[in-house]
Formats: sequence, structure tokens, C-alpha cells
Amino acid sequence: MKILCVDDEPLALEMLEQAVREAKPDADIKAFRKQTELLSEARENGCDIAFLDIHMRGMNGVELARQLKGVNPKMNIIFVTGFDEYTGDAMQLRASGYIMKPVTKEKIEEELAELRFPIVPKNNALLKVQCFGNFDVFTPDGTPVHFERSRSKEVFAYLVHRHGSSCTIKEIAAALFEDEPYDLKQQAYIQKIISVMMKSLRRVGAEKAVNKKYNALSVVVDKLDCDYYRFAELDAGAVNAYANEYMSQYYWADFLFNDF
Repeated sequence: MKILCVDDEPLALEMLEQAVREAKPDADIKAFRKQTELLSEARENGCDIAFLDIHMRGMNGVELARQLKGVNPKMNIIFVTGFDEYTGDAMQLRASGYIMKPVTKEKIEEELAELRFPIVPKNNALLKVQCFGNFDVFTPDGTPVHFERSRSKEVFAYLVHRHGSSCTIKEIAAALFEDEPYDLKQQAYIQKIISVMMKSLRRVGAEKAVNKKYNALSVVVDKLDCDYYRFAELDAGAVNAYANEYMSQYYWADFLFNDF
């Protein structure tokens, strides 16, 4: 979770940052006295939550929020102020919250518990998945996952591409072997490579990344830290990483942002 804070008063910023750290000690937290520096950080490296003081010299918090929403419409904006005259402007921007000073750990915790755009934790993911460029799969520590058969890796890629939608054996066969007839021989082959895929995932403790039922498979989206999924969340790092190449080694792979 990436949290940015801004206040042009040093003491107020220190109190804000301390309260946020006490409420969310495991988050990546950065504090700024200059609005432009926070905006630059959000554009370059992304931001899940921004705590913005409203009364600042130059660009006030409401205007800064408008620019941040241009970076990522799903960014959670929480205004911090000692006044209440901007409440209407804050709500028009679909802010996640509004904290009256003095800022405390308890007030921060209340706002984090009621975010307008809930944040799916990535630190508990079973696998890291790369879709931009060539498709590849890694364990959380960055070790490549070895698939004994290239087709078993391709099946997993197709499930990732479907973003949690359930796929039948026949649908998988149609994607991987579109010009070949679907018969008992092909069905048995697909079932075999699925079995090999599951074995590869089981070996790295990631079997639960796939939901497998009778004649139906899907990935469990929350178990994956995937650049493709992050792009859909408008994560700045993922957006910047996309260079018009998506699962390059697979002919069936089209970048379909509108499918989310």
C-alpha cells in the first residue's frame, strides 16, 4: 500500500505522517511539503491513498486532488483540515474521507477502514505474474516458476488472461488449438497438460492460485500480483511498464483493457 501525505506546515506534516505510520506501519509512506513533489511522485510511482491538507499556499488541497484524480481516478483522497468550508468540494471529487485536525491515529484508522476504493493487498500473493512483454511467472521472492511443458504454462497464461472467468476444457482447447478439431484425443491432451500445470504450481506452494472444478478452471485473482491486473487498477508503475507488448509469445493474446 502506497500512501502520500502533504502539508506545507512542517509541524502539521510531522504530526500527519506520524499518525499515518502508527495506523499503518506496514505501508510505504512518503511525506511532502510541496504539492508539486507529491504530484510528481504519484505520476511516476503511483499512489493508493493521498492525505492532503486543504489550506496550503499556492495550489490548495482541492486543486491538488483534481490533478491526482487525473493521474488515477481510483486514487483514495483523504482531506485534512482545521476548517469545514471545503466539505462540498471534497465530496464532489468523490473523496474517500475528510479529517478534522488535530490528526490522530484513531481518525486515520477510521478513514482507512472506509475507503471509497478498497485496496486489494498484494503482499499475500502466491505468485508474481508478468504479462507485459513475454508472459512469465515467479514466486514471491522472484524465482521463476518452472513449467515442465510449455503448453502447461500457456494454459496458465490463458487463465490469467481471462481474469478469473471460468474456462471449460473445450474453451481452452479452442484458444490454444483453434484450427484443430476438438475430439477425445485432444480433450485427453488438454487434461494432461492441465495436470502438469497444477503439478508445477503445487511444487512452489501455489496450487490455490487456480480454482479447479469439474470441467472448469479459473485463476484466483487475489492470489496473483499481476502487472495486467495492476494496469486495470491504474497503478502508475504498471501503466508505465506497458510498452504495447502483451504476452508476446502467444498468438491468441490481445490486450483487452475494456474486459475489466
